[in-house]
Amino acid sequence: MSAATKTKEKKPLISPVLSLILSIPVPGLGQLVSGKIRRGLLLIGSFATLAFLYWWRLKAIGHRQTTLIDIFKKALQLNGLFTVLLLIGLAGLYAWILVDAFKQAKKSRPEGTGIFFLILFLFFAVGWQISQIEMGKLTSRFSEAWVPLKKILWPWDAAITYEKDVFEAAAQILVDSDEAPPPVPEQKEGEPYLVANPTYGNLSRLDENNKVIPGSRINLKGSGFKPETLTQIWWADSIGNEFRPRQEGQYVTVITDKDGAFEYDLIMPYRLTPPSAVGLQYHEVMARQIFEKGRALPSEPLILTVDLIIETIFMGMMATFFGIILSIPVSFLAARNLMSSSWITVTIYYVTRTILNIIRSIEPLIWALIAVVWVGLGPFAGIVALTIHSVAALAKLYSEAIENIDPGPIEAIQATGATKLQVIRYAVVPQMIPPFVSFTIYRWDINVRMSTVIGMVGGGGIGFLLVQYIRLLDYKSAGIAVWFIAVTVSILDYVSANIRKRFI
Repeated sequence: MSAATKTKEKKPLISPVLSLILSIPVPGLGQLVSGKIRRGLLLIGSFATLAFLYWWRLKAIGHRQTTLIDIFKKALQLNGLFTVLLLIGLAGLYAWILVDAFKQAKKSRPEGTGIFFLILFLFFAVGWQISQIEMGKLTSRFSEAWVPLKKILWPWDAAITYEKDVFEAAAQILVDSDEAPPPVPEQKEGEPYLVANPTYGNLSRLDENNKVIPGSRINLKGSGFKPETLTQIWWADSIGNEFRPRQEGQYVTVITDKDGAFEYDLIMPYRLTPPSAVGLQYHEVMARQIFEKGRALPSEPLILTVDLIIETIFMGMMATFFGIILSIPVSFLAARNLMSSSWITVTIYYVTRTILNIIRSIEPLIWALIAVVWVGLGPFAGIVALTIHSVAALAKLYSEAIENIDPGPIEAIQATGATKLQVIRYAVVPQMIPPFVSFTIYRWDINVRMSTVIGMVGGGGIGFLLVQYIRLLDYKSAGIAVWFIAVTVSILDYVSANIRKRFI
């Protein structure tokens, strides 16, 4: 008689019908009771989680409705595809679990994984809806993204500047007043001239929904300018603050004709009246031609970027240095193989591990916010934030390297009657150097890259400059910063690879 014949098959704990009945009120309970514990728990947890997520999303879609029917109707109206498909998916999963409960009760071992692919698909569908993914926007709105993106990809014309010769004329405008408007300026021979008609009007304003209500339209006529030359239109408020007005999302510019003249209809821009401005509010509209002259010079964005990328590199270096010094002693306390000799050392091990996990779970950006309050704005706050996170991260990596060392040398040194410190010095440290060097270089790379992020909350470095350029929509200057960050990270990667070759 063969071994297969001798082997007695296990009898099912419950009948297939009973397993199916148990799964009707609690999907997956039949599998659990029939002995398929892991399968049953996974199905119970998955179905319950999916059902909760479905109900939660329906309430989020129809949040103003009170009854179940009204919520479902609102969800159908606003997001019918998701509502119907996931409901069908849940119903299909429920039916599949019932069939699976019947089948699994007949088998000694759980079989079939197709049901879990359905579960993964349903979780993916919920995630798609929660994330509000709209693939159509990737193509329909790409043209809008391409405008700033191409400036970031090739920003180098903003890295060079020249001395400028300005050729301009201005006209005075009385805003938001019924008083007598300013007179039309007299034209002087050989000088540029600008006249506005009328010389008064109302500025654009915002309604209660923050939508712009256009202001008065004024006609600008210029003459005496350089012919066939790009001319910028500027606006100055009553205390002399200048800015460039926009129309249809673009800065207002005109090109003069062959006689140096132009005509343009300008909608008066939106501008809050400064608190220091009193009396009648006279603004100025200016037509300005700018000519470059002299030799090329590095622009202000380029100079600031170079200064702050150097600061960023040293922030990462200093944070890594302090992180190494503080994390090495902590790593010995977090190594299980070194801290398992007594209940006291085991307690220290668990306390140390818990503290490291808590510190690591808080992102450097949050630590930077705390450090800014602690030590003030600037690179020191960034160094403090990165050091705190580096200590936790490096101590964990170092301790795991210690736990994976070869126990042979340790036992050999201990057999000679060496003390704890001598064991660490002669058996542990020599085995630690290669992984320590690798982890340290890796952390330096992380700290340099994180320095660009924590600068956004005032932690110093190039991140602060980058976010300011983005907020000002100065994408070319932002592109210079992005390029320097990319080049710096690439160089550091090359350097770190060569250091690893030497030590590992």
